[in-house]
Amino acid sequence: MSAAPAIHLDGVSLTLGGRPILDRLSLDVAAPGVTALIGPNGAGKSVTLRVIDGLLRPDSGTVRLVPGRRAFVFQRPALVRASAAANVDLGLLPLNLSRRERAERIAAALARVGLSERAEDAATRFSGGEQQRLVLARAWAMRPELLLLDEPTASLDPTATETIESLIAEMAQAGTAVLLVSHNLGQVARLADETIVLAGGRAVERGPTRSVLFSPRTNEARAYLTGELPWTSFAAAS
Repeated sequence: MSAAPAIHLDGVSLTLGGRPILDRLSLDVAAPGVTALIGPNGAGKSVTLRVIDGLLRPDSGTVRLVPGRRAFVFQRPALVRASAAANVDLGLLPLNLSRRERAERIAAALARVGLSERAEDAATRFSGGEQQRLVLARAWAMRPELLLLDEPTASLDPTATETIESLIAEMAQAGTAVLLVSHNLGQVARLADETIVLAGGRAVERGPTRSVLFSPRTNEARAYLTGELPWTSFAAAS
């Protein structure tokens, strides 16, 4: 008997500002591992993450999550005006850990992303790459069952991107179910076990990542992937 999916959406619809965003969207996300959510702008990818996290309430349909801790990493890092260590600690406060265990997790998380020496520095003064490494460190310290990622490496340099991708892969291998929204299809190819293509607020295709990226079955998926010219060049060279 197969395990229940970490995320189950059934017939989810949502209209915002008079415009339909999600149209009877149905999808499952397995655990553990990385599932990528890709598609053109306006397909509903980021909105789907917010519905899953409870930040938006759908007009209709069902959203079910396996019980457990979850973390959401936005494209723009969400940090408070405090030290790097305090920002990591913020994610640990609901877990009712001892002060010693919290301190150990904070130190380990900052070390994992190369920010140990900046533990007491104001997080809001970090560079964009450092801030994103910090919010991933906070998520890593929480040890979530579910991790939602919305373009986690957008506009970051290759070194910061490599650090973040390594941490995402490590969390997935440790048992976390990861749902990744990314326009970086090279990143999707490196990280994702399965890929779902959204178009018009619906899941139009899903399957093993290489099959979806290199041999899409649907017209919508082919149109999106063909339109991503850098990806087309990457695929031709692979």
